[in-house]
Amino acid sequence: MKYSVNGEQYHIGLKSGDVGKYVILPGDPKRCKKIAEYFDDAVLVADNREYTTYTGYLNGEKVSVTSTGIGGPSASIALEELVNVGAETFIRVGTCGGIDTGVKGGDVVIATGAVRMEGTSKEYAPIEFPAVANIDIVNALVKAAKNLDYTAHTGIVQCKDSFYGQHNPDKMPVNYELVNKWEAWKRLGCLASEMESAALFVVASFLKVKIGSVFLTVANQEREKLGLENPVVHDTEKAIKTAVEALKILIAENKK
Repeated sequence: MKYSVNGEQYHIGLKSGDVGKYVILPGDPKRCKKIAEYFDDAVLVADNREYTTYTGYLNGEKVSVTSTGIGGPSASIALEELVNVGAETFIRVGTCGGIDTGVKGGDVVIATGAVRMEGTSKEYAPIEFPAVANIDIVNALVKAAKNLDYTAHTGIVQCKDSFYGQHNPDKMPVNYELVNKWEAWKRLGCLASEMESAALFVVASFLKVKIGSVFLTVANQEREKLGLENPVVHDTEKAIKTAVEALKILIAENKK
């Protein structure tokens, strides 16, 4: 069965030539225009369901931004279809909630890998296969955060499918699993929790493309539990700027 109409991908509404090799992946469609403002000559090329895409240029290189919606299923669809139309390098930009008490609201988190406590990646790879970010993209994000003088943490994040399973685990019928595993993630040094990277990392491994993730920490529920200062920050500008700066670094390195 074909999942394209007139050469356009079924969900994202894009065809070959609509996007650059480099794509930033926010979850929220409303963030796409904000991110595209960092591009030169950006234009809206598609808007279908949760998938909004702008394409423009960074340092002379064609680049794009496509929203993925919330969670692994819609994110994996976006990644599959973007690869079908020629994209090769991806940076997810989003928000996260801190787990490690050293991570505060307003800090940047760069994922080196992700805990696969979600369902999408299991339909691509056995659970023993790790969800790991591309090292070149991780290094570019770390360098970008340093260049911008942001407080940044690099390490493992946890991915889940249920937002309220994280924030209200005791009310869930499977609270015994949610609470106990959350304690395990804390003891293992997980930096933060979010919803897309595990699926994206595994799918990218399968498709042989490069991907990394950078997040703005909204708040940290563990700091709140301990009575520590817990700033709440919703402005994603730091994560966006880090991703854009990282793309510039990657473009310059690839041009060499």
